[in-house]
Amino acid sequence: MNILLLGSGGREHALAWTISASPLTARLICAPGNAGIAQVAECVALDITDHAAVIAFCKANKVDFVVVGPEAPLVAGIVDDLEAAGIKTFGPSKLAARLEGSKGFTKDLCRANHIPTAAYERFKSPADARDYARKMGAPIVVKADGLAAGKGVVVAETTEEALDAIDMIFGGGVGAAGSEVVIEEFLDGEEASFFALCDGTTAIALASAQDHKRVGDGDKGPNTGGMGAYSPAPVMTDEIVRRTMNEIVQPTIQAMAAMGSPYKGVLFAGLMITKKGPQLIEYNCRFGDPECQVLMLRLMSDLVPALLAARDGVLKDFDLRWYRNATLTVVMAANGYPGSYEKGSVIEGLADAAAIEHVEIFHAGTKTQDGKIVATGGRVLNVCGTGDTIREAQSRAYSAVDKIKWPGGFCRRDIGWRAIARAKN
Repeated sequence: MNILLLGSGGREHALAWTISASPLTARLICAPGNAGIAQVAECVALDITDHAAVIAFCKANKVDFVVVGPEAPLVAGIVDDLEAAGIKTFGPSKLAARLEGSKGFTKDLCRANHIPTAAYERFKSPADARDYARKMGAPIVVKADGLAAGKGVVVAETTEEALDAIDMIFGGGVGAAGSEVVIEEFLDGEEASFFALCDGTTAIALASAQDHKRVGDGDKGPNTGGMGAYSPAPVMTDEIVRRTMNEIVQPTIQAMAAMGSPYKGVLFAGLMITKKGPQLIEYNCRFGDPECQVLMLRLMSDLVPALLAARDGVLKDFDLRWYRNATLTVVMAANGYPGSYEKGSVIEGLADAAAIEHVEIFHAGTKTQDGKIVATGGRVLNVCGTGDTIREAQSRAYSAVDKIKWPGGFCRRDIGWRAIARAKN
């Protein structure tokens, strides 16, 4: 098969690495890709926001199957347009992608279908939102309704922080994503990332993961797109997985089908594991980033038939196998991230780092310039280790990090701390 993968991040490098290993893959093209993806796929300078250009490219290059990596094209309806042109595509439709594209839509769906989630209200007026925040008090969570690249959520520890977040979002701090605000109660517990492969009616659970969203060690500082992740997540016991499927994922799939918007693709549930059990924080309509990186390293089965089965609606008798080992990834980001950061700094030592046994490096914001790898984004590299335990995977990942010479970047030094602390008890 000729397969086109859309995207340019660490998630897409992990997907490209996995898809390229499939016997079904004759040719793998990635648009626009990055310096790491170029090692396993052909990268093309294609504007993936231009759906007509993507369709024309697919027809000219006899593309059999398109895999969409990021959320923005999904929310914009690229799957609908490709399918209408007769091109098989993996990912949810525009209407189904509202599960990520509108936090208010998802909260309303949860309320209507008794799916466990935090109490909330929606606001289009800054004054009403501020009044509600004052009435509820802190801690409280303020969210932009739309896509904000992981930066539209503020966990406010004081009422003043909540009011500042409301002003920031309505004031254009996250662009068009902030035309509406969702304010939720604060949930106390441990976060986890849960993934299910869906074909419109059937959902099968994938491996679990946990990520670290805060920029600083000890999970301090502002939220980011993710500073690291590991799999499996010890908090996701067999019982919690069962409850998540029965109480959250399956009711969602049924509700979307009943609306006439069947959900096909990966459904990523951000969970809070509370004393009452799993509660939904939010949905994403694609693989997580950096969770995808650790999941792909643990996947034993061929990914391509699984993606095709989800698209074709035949997951009912499908199964995926996973390696029992643990994987962990450390995100190396440009200095200043998640705020303003410089681009163009040179990264050295990647070959020495990748030479360490049981280490894999996935690129995110990189390009090749004058024969050197340079940083082009906020999150730039995903340095991954595999081991029998999270601690062993962590040790290998950081050994590789220490081989990389990049004064323009930084990383957290405690990825996986929750799992390691749990293992000691």
